[in-house]
Amino acid sequence: LNLRYECTYNAVMVMEPPDGDYAAAMAAAFKREYGFELAASKRVLVDDCRVRAVATSATPTRALLPPSSTPPAPVETCRIFFDATGWVDDAPVFELDRLGAGDRLDGPAVVAIGTSTCVLEPGCAATVTRHGDVLISVPPKAEQDDRVVVDDEAVVDPALLGVFGHRFMSIAEQMGRTLQRTASSVNIKERLDFSCALFAADGGLVANAPHVPVHLGAMSETVKAQLAKVALGPGDVVVANDPNAGGSHLPDITVISPLFFDDDDSSRPAFFCASRGHHADVGGSAPGSMPADSTSLDEEGAVIDAFLMVKAGVFDEAATLALLRSPAAKPPPPDKPHVALAACRNQADVLSDLKAQVAANAKGLALLTDLCREYGRPLVDAYCRHVRDNAAACVRAVLREAALARAADDDRRLLSVTLRADDRMDDGNPIALALSIRASRDDPAATSAVFDFSAGTGPEVRGNWNAPRAITSAAVMYCLRLLVGRDIPLNSGCLDPVEIRLGDHPSMLNPSPTAAVCAGNVLTSMRVTDVVLKAFGACAASQGCMNNTTFGDDHYGYYETVAGGAGAGPTWDGQSAVQCHMTNTRITDVETLEKRYPVRLDTFHVRRGSGGAGRRTGGDGVVRQITFLRPSTLNLLTERRALPPFGLDGGRDGARGRNFLVKPDGRRLALPAKAKLLVDAGDALRLETPGGGGYGDPDGPPPTPTALPLDTRDHVHRTASTTLSANAVDF
Repeated sequence: LNLRYECTYNAVMVMEPPDGDYAAAMAAAFKREYGFELAASKRVLVDDCRVRAVATSATPTRALLPPSSTPPAPVETCRIFFDATGWVDDAPVFELDRLGAGDRLDGPAVVAIGTSTCVLEPGCAATVTRHGDVLISVPPKAEQDDRVVVDDEAVVDPALLGVFGHRFMSIAEQMGRTLQRTASSVNIKERLDFSCALFAADGGLVANAPHVPVHLGAMSETVKAQLAKVALGPGDVVVANDPNAGGSHLPDITVISPLFFDDDDSSRPAFFCASRGHHADVGGSAPGSMPADSTSLDEEGAVIDAFLMVKAGVFDEAATLALLRSPAAKPPPPDKPHVALAACRNQADVLSDLKAQVAANAKGLALLTDLCREYGRPLVDAYCRHVRDNAAACVRAVLREAALARAADDDRRLLSVTLRADDRMDDGNPIALALSIRASRDDPAATSAVFDFSAGTGPEVRGNWNAPRAITSAAVMYCLRLLVGRDIPLNSGCLDPVEIRLGDHPSMLNPSPTAAVCAGNVLTSMRVTDVVLKAFGACAASQGCMNNTTFGDDHYGYYETVAGGAGAGPTWDGQSAVQCHMTNTRITDVETLEKRYPVRLDTFHVRRGSGGAGRRTGGDGVVRQITFLRPSTLNLLTERRALPPFGLDGGRDGARGRNFLVKPDGRRLALPAKAKLLVDAGDALRLETPGGGGYGDPDGPPPTPTALPLDTRDHVHRTASTTLSANAVDF
């Protein structure tokens, strides 16, 4: 039977149990899939039943080989290298077609089998069966495993470093697949607006899947903040979205699960798995919880901090629903007495997605447990440290190279270089960076950097594009990971050589606890990224905006980010029509969009010519027009509508974005960059998103790049992810 609990969406297939107790079998299957139990009062519903028939078919007969009458003879010999023995100069090569039943081959040897090759290592033996198969016997593994080196001073095995780095990333990727499969909302299931990652016992990021950079760089601060506030036990799951505790904005809810080992006397978790997802609505003054006119945090929805959603393996649904309904109990903002704050408008979807996040974490915990059983807990702990140390060394190398490139005429052994860059939001508020790098010509490990945003960055705004502190950390980490240009996991080691200064007083990048922040995550983060890359001279500005579009009513809410152009660099053109930098989400498929929401997609195409000209051309933006089929509330949060994306090294600026409301009679009404309005049935929203800046004077000689040299050959393509080259790099 395909069974599901009442008020949930995803069914679980349950085979007929021997005792006929489907309810008990469902409870056990649900806990295996999701990692927790629901209240026993939940009714079990039958979605459908499946009948499987088993029949016996005729067994095909296989031709038998005649027994061998002579010893097997090799057709030639070859030279092979084995780890255990080194080079073998005269390893025999056999062809399977010339062997008979019972022939025995001792390694080292090679067996050619049609279009494949079987290599027998020294100590192994192969026997040809009467059906022509090759049966290989492998000697027992030696009791002594000399790979197990666990102390901090141990020499790091480069092969194991790569193995563990990819194993950690693989676990996070499998968490993501579980989350996508078990979620219900379009935001998570279709747009993939979520991230999954692994964390060490101290809360430091170890590895992630290539999901959303603005999530991944900030999640470590959330994990550390929750560790300081709540004591976790086995089976517990803590939830948070508070921007003052490592959160980004309120729709991004982080679910954290600890991993304990039965044989560990410590009361502290050994690892953590965490997932962050953008939920369609968490209450507040507007559907989608991204109000364009918010000036305080309360207007943006439910604030969650250190909430135990699962206690000892039992999901607390009642308390979770109470949290989602809490915004409705708050009074209107003092400066907006007419604004009514609402509870979460789609509680069933949000609840289902939170359960999916717990399931994703449970998958990660299970895989981490298997990894520790395979290699041993001490070795896994050691390589958690080693992958972070390796990331720190890679970042130091990037910073040192940048300092040496800009101090070629300075013969001092200790160098101090300051790089500066700035940009302005559309309201004129500046983001200013002074990047000071200290490096030694003799000691690469002595390299460090200070990213100082405190001197010239503008004040906190009476709007919602204030960015919590974790956002700036995420942007800096992301940029440094891009500049590394090597296949390493994004982790907290990237920030070990770095200090980030935001100042002690409230500013746009260090807002006060009650400031509105919903757009800081999606607008300001992109502009901080542009400024950091500008300081390194790495590439021109991207579209600098996620073109956030939210609409809905009291019964539904929908949210999307819309692609634009990426900035060009010294050796590449910018990507067109792509979700770049701090976002890495998809756009919802038109079939899903029109089926689940009362809208019609009229047009969606590349905005040709919107990329900035240059020796290397910036990427083009897009044109997207959606018609509403019933009255709804529309919220727009966009940037680069007043100030264009800058070009670099003589490259031209990209085109500014434009927003329009198209009336049924065809009239176009220009909309501001941030807008909240009621739309009628038949009205249409038309977005023309910005292009990326160009690189190099289009009329001048070929540019001589002053940027940090980047090896783009190793960049790996990821759908919807643009970084510093025509291809993208796994971050």
